[in-house]
Amino acid sequence: MFFYDTHAHLDFPEFAGDLPQAIDRALNAGITKIIAVGTDLRSSTQAIELSERFPGVYAAVGWHPTHVSEAPTDLRPALRELVRRPKVVAIGETGLDYHHLPSGKPGGTAADDGGYKVKQSEIFRQQLEVAAEVGLNCIIHQRDAFDETARHLEEFIGRVKGVFHCFGGDPQALLRVLAMGSLVSFTGILTFKNAQNVRDVVAATPFDRFMLETDCPYLAPVPNRGKRCEPAYVREIAEVAAQVKNCTLEGLSEATCSTAEDFFHGLG
Repeated sequence: MFFYDTHAHLDFPEFAGDLPQAIDRALNAGITKIIAVGTDLRSSTQAIELSERFPGVYAAVGWHPTHVSEAPTDLRPALRELVRRPKVVAIGETGLDYHHLPSGKPGGTAADDGGYKVKQSEIFRQQLEVAAEVGLNCIIHQRDAFDETARHLEEFIGRVKGVFHCFGGDPQALLRVLAMGSLVSFTGILTFKNAQNVRDVVAATPFDRFMLETDCPYLAPVPNRGKRCEPAYVREIAEVAAQVKNCTLEGLSEATCSTAEDFFHGLG
């Protein structure tokens, strides 16, 4: 019985001191494959390097929406080069994030918000375009921008699927994601005492339409909440998910790993 961590930030400084040990702990916990997710070109390159260093690690390459102020005008040429590497299995994380807008910072204005949102849209669309070109799916980040994010992805129905990672939306949002042929993924939030709404959505999600992830180093599940998260903790997330779905761990392993292998081209 094994599980995959479909969203990990292994290049972040929190892992600088013990990454090999963290990967060993994941393997010992039955987490046999990990997707290292990029947040800009440098991070994406590091994710690829980690995938080439560790057999069970794969890479996703992309540009996170909160970093678009530093993004090039046209991200597509660099992305096309990165996706040629053999263990790149998706583009992302990409999407829209309106939670922290420029107007909320000293000197920021509503006009700055408009430009920021436009740049996020442009960079998101460029990544969707490259994904459609090369036959990869996208890891989707959205925060306070679900409708806008969904509208962008809906333009690519039939060409690109997305996994809405760290999903915390309501049942209506889930139905919209599923209707476009896309998926959702759940983190350690699922185990939090105050996250019954997330458990309710897990219960409503078909077995073949969700995956598990840590989003490490963030969102460590109970009983490790408040500590640095790491891929081994998928096991705790899986145990709660199995309880919610009223299934065995073996059944959950088969369903979530099969879904991941179908979504992330080259993972299986």
